[in-house]
Amino acid sequence: RTCDRLRCTACDFHVSLFNDYIWDQSCDYLFFRNNMPEFSKLRAKMIKKKGARAYACQCSWRSIDELTDLQTDQQLRWVCGKH
Repeated sequence: RTCDRLRCTACDFHVSLFNDYIWDQSCDYLFFRNNMPEFSKLRAKMIKKKGARAYACQCSWRSIDELTDLQTDQQLRWVCGKH
């Protein structure tokens, strides 16, 4: 089950998700800080990968291509915004 309203408690930014993409390995903090949430700018460092999903806020990002429990990632500060 995926929450579609993730929010980062570190940068207080909505977590965007992009189906069928992963992030290029050259992505860094400043890239997301300067380009979120504009897809047209983010696309420069996105790679098409069917079945994958790219997640990002302004301070963290992940590429997921298999069932993953994001709550086990101690570096992420993402919480579901649904009530």
